[in-house]
Amino acid sequence: MPTKAEIKLQNSHIKLKVRKGDRVMIISGKDKGEIGFVAAVAPKEQKAIILKENDENPDQPLPLNAVIKHRKARTQGERSARIKLPAPIHISNLMVLDPNTNQPTRVGRRKDDATGKLVRYAKKTGTAIPDAEVMAK
Repeated sequence: MPTKAEIKLQNSHIKLKVRKGDRVMIISGKDKGEIGFVAAVAPKEQKAIILKENDENPDQPLPLNAVIKHRKARTQGERSARIKLPAPIHISNLMVLDPNTNQPTRVGRRKDDATGKLVRYAKKTGTAIPDAEVMAK
C-alpha cells in the first residue's frame, strides 16, 4: 500500500528548473564544467539529456555524459563499430546559465507584472530567463 507521500507525489505536477533548449553547465560527473543545451527532459525521473554544439558539423551535436555502445557486425561486409550515445544526467548535476553573464546561476520563479504568469529568473542578476528556441528538425 502506498504511503501518503507517494500518493501526493503521483498526483502532483512535477515542475523543474530546467527546460528543453536551456543552456546549462554540468557541475559534477565525468563532464564537469562542460556547457551544452538540454535536448530532452524526463520530469518523472528528474533526468535530462545534454548535447553540445559541434563546430565541425552544426547539424549533428555531440552528446555530453556519453556512453559507448559496441555494435557487432551482423553481415560479412558490415564493420563493427563503437557508437557514442548520450546518457541521461540527473537535474541536480546541472545549472542553468544566466542569459546576460553566461555564468551558472540558480533559478527561481516569480509572477510577471505585465502578464501575471510565472516567469523563471536568474537569482544572481534577477533577469528573466526566456524560453529557449528549441532546435528545428
